Amino acid sequence: MRRRVDPRLWWLLAGAAAVSLAWLAVTVGLIAVTLEQQARQHMLELLGDRWGFVLLMWLLGMVAIAWGLQKAFEVGVHPWRRLAEEAAVLLTAEPAPTLRERGPADVRRVARLFNELVQQRERWRAEVDERVRAGARAIEQEKRRLAALMAELTQSVIVCNLDGRVLLYNNRARLQVRALSQAPGGLGGAELLGLGRSIYTVLDRALIAHALEELRQRLRKGAAQPSTQFVTATRGGQLLRVQVAPVREVGDEEGGRQADPAAMAGFVLVLDNITREHEQAARQERLWTELTEGGRRALANVRAALEVLQLPDVDDAMRQRLLAVVHDEVLGLGQRVQEAAREGLAQPATHWPLEDMLGADLLAVLQRRLGEVEGLQVTVEPCDPSVWVRVESFALSQGLQRLAVRLARQAGVHELTLALQQPQDGGGARRVHLALSWSGSAAVAREGRWLEDDDGVGGTSLREVAERHGGACWLEEAPGGGGRLCLWLPALAASAGAEPQAVVRAESRPEFYDFDLFRVSPAVQAWDDMPLAQLTYTVFDTETTGLNPSDGDEIIQIGATRIVNGRLLRHESFEQLVDPRRPIPRATIPIHGITPEMVRGQPDITQVLPAFHAFARDTVLVAHNAAFDMRFLQLKERSVGVVFDQPVLDTLLLSAVVHPEQPSHSLEEIAARFGIPVLGRHTALGDAFVTAEVFLRLIPLLAQQGIVTLGQARRAAERTFYARLTY
Repeated sequence: MRRRVDPRLWWLLAGAAAVSLAWLAVTVGLIAVTLEQQARQHMLELLGDRWGFVLLMWLLGMVAIAWGLQKAFEVGVHPWRRLAEEAAVLLTAEPAPTLRERGPADVRRVARLFNELVQQRERWRAEVDERVRAGARAIEQEKRRLAALMAELTQSVIVCNLDGRVLLYNNRARLQVRALSQAPGGLGGAELLGLGRSIYTVLDRALIAHALEELRQRLRKGAAQPSTQFVTATRGGQLLRVQVAPVREVGDEEGGRQADPAAMAGFVLVLDNITREHEQAARQERLWTELTEGGRRALANVRAALEVLQLPDVDDAMRQRLLAVVHDEVLGLGQRVQEAAREGLAQPATHWPLEDMLGADLLAVLQRRLGEVEGLQVTVEPCDPSVWVRVESFALSQGLQRLAVRLARQAGVHELTLALQQPQDGGGARRVHLALSWSGSAAVAREGRWLEDDDGVGGTSLREVAERHGGACWLEEAPGGGGRLCLWLPALAASAGAEPQAVVRAESRPEFYDFDLFRVSPAVQAWDDMPLAQLTYTVFDTETTGLNPSDGDEIIQIGATRIVNGRLLRHESFEQLVDPRRPIPRATIPIHGITPEMVRGQPDITQVLPAFHAFARDTVLVAHNAAFDMRFLQLKERSVGVVFDQPVLDTLLLSAVVHPEQPSHSLEEIAARFGIPVLGRHTALGDAFVTAEVFLRLIPLLAQQGIVTLGQARRAAERTFYARLTY
């Protein structure tokens, strides 16, 4: 990229021009003074038509001087200034990068000395850090225990400050909110829940305000464990039961200040999606209404027909019609009862607590439990890995184990086979079929009493276990001989199952909380007056079909991540391919690696851009060469119906502010200066991660120049040469 000329060079060149003109004037004047009048007149006559040549030679001399000055600056000034800029990075970068030894010998020697000093400093810093880590290990352990506890809770927990900004949430809450999202697949929930985001994008502000007022009233009355709850409907039609508890204000014990009993520092939300329970209750009510109303009508018709049949003067034709009516009504009533029973299999008959469990895991548990019976060999047939069930595994395994003991001791069975299948009957009932099969005598299949009692050892019979699960169980003869126990269990819908790989690993759990947000309230401060270190940022990048947004090029991928309270939150990321609805030029595919097959069937920009707009809500946008990316977004605002009106910062411009002497401000070059590894270059999310790392390194360098607020950073960026670039 073009680099501006050092203004000192212009001043030196102007000074050289002035000095040379003065020297030329003085020389000519001295010569003229020493000559006689006639000689002086003769000299002027000789120079009369040669003054242009003199001026040309003076200009050539000035060009030579300018060239010499430029070379002198390149050798004696620019290398030192570049070295100073790169050395300034050593004051803020963690870990400090190694200075590149380039330029004249003296510059390389000084860079080498800097590197040795940095190594010495890093050794001392490592010793200090080790002592600090040793002292803070107990605190860190407590923090990890909290993170682990939050991650493993089966309830959705969200902690907020009084402004409604999210301070903490667990993985269950993220999955819960994802189920509420209406964004395209793969993006759900990312635009709603995150550190620093407002909880009011998920829940109504008035409901939470009312709940907080109730909590304050109970705190004033001295309640030991105050809490309140409400039920609300989300925009997606889901029903949530929300329990609210206070985070109490802590008093200053050293200063003797007691906290106000009703003062709160924040609040805790425990979310429970009760949509399924509500639907089940409505379905059961509908089944009961249909059964009772239909049964009442059928019984009334049968009763009327029987009363007529009892009359002595009924002819044969009438008798046949009445008998047909009785037959049809009884048959219809039986069908309604069977339909109600069949649909009711998927609904738990009681409020017994059931747990969500993978079908394969349930089979593994049952295999281990039945394998404890002496003389029995248990095999398991392959199970669909996507099948989830709602089950009370202890009572089920206990009941099956008692049946296995009877089969081994009283029927001489030595081999059992477990199978779990989800029938494709199209009936809409969510259920799975658990079968326990054995070979040998089929007479065992007629021992129905084995399902009714608990063998006198306590516990629960298999029939009761089936009723707890809202299902049924029976014994039958197997088609190939032997017997089989059949048991219906409730299954989870595909959308309700937990995500198998969505659980956060232990090392990433600390990214789910940031208690420093208790002290920061961005909502009450103007954008430009906010310190850069306290703002929340959305760092994003786009991949496109070409470089000309005004000529029809389109976005094919958007990637973004978030910076909250000076920390990069890699798990709160946004990445989505976009169908551009136009061909992708073959020449660009090697750059971004996105082929037409990859975007075929993906959502278009009218679906993706609203989701990204929600993801970036209430944050400052950050990008590298932001004018390019913002032009693509702005051209789509009117057709999509969103407006990106928040402030925008450009790492290219900010790099030019802190490092004006550097010859290049490409993302790779800036990352190399900061010692940041570049991974996933020219993928939207990969570039967003690198840009975020660069931005975090730029903030302290800007502070060294007195640029600490957003307004100061924007004004400084606008004064750079690169701010003139448009697309």
